[in-house]
Amino acid sequence: MPGFLRNMARPISFVTGNAKKLEEVRAILGSKFPREISAVKLDLPELQGEVDEICKKKCQEAARLVKGPVIVEDTCLCFNALKGLPGPYIKWFLEKLGPEGLHKLLDGWDDKSAQAVCTFAYAPDENGEVILFQGRTDGKIVFPRGCRDFGWDPIFQPDGYDKTYAELPKDKKNEISHRFRALDKLRDFFTKE
Repeated sequence: MPGFLRNMARPISFVTGNAKKLEEVRAILGSKFPREISAVKLDLPELQGEVDEICKKKCQEAARLVKGPVIVEDTCLCFNALKGLPGPYIKWFLEKLGPEGLHKLLDGWDDKSAQAVCTFAYAPDENGEVILFQGRTDGKIVFPRGCRDFGWDPIFQPDGYDKTYAELPKDKKNEISHRFRALDKLRDFFTKE
């Protein structure tokens, strides 16, 4: 069997050590997604740069290690007043400052608008071309509200809602989030293959 066809039958390895993220991805893709998604935890290098570049390089490295189909994800939270920062560095900002500290970063700014950005990168194998799927949701940064079990969700209130991601029911968040928008594009790609 040619390698391409063999990889079509293999589960896609989703590089994550976050069980909540895997749960959310599976819920958004739904039971009719044509491929199995399995989690794999890899120690990938933490890269610096623009999100598209970071995702492509992380995906290439993951595909090299997995030697098969792989998906990586990168999430950004971009504060418009800070010209897009913290952006792809949100994980470290959140670890050091917590939700209250992230909110406080904008104390000196009238503009509290932000954009949540999710980019999934897919490679069919270690030699395959990396394809990007990106989703964006506009919103604003607010004082933390709601459950604190999933990253910066307590401080991001999507436009058109009076609740933060953390306050919204999971199914509602999964219908409007940046992750949903990116996965919707990924799902379209696989269902049209």
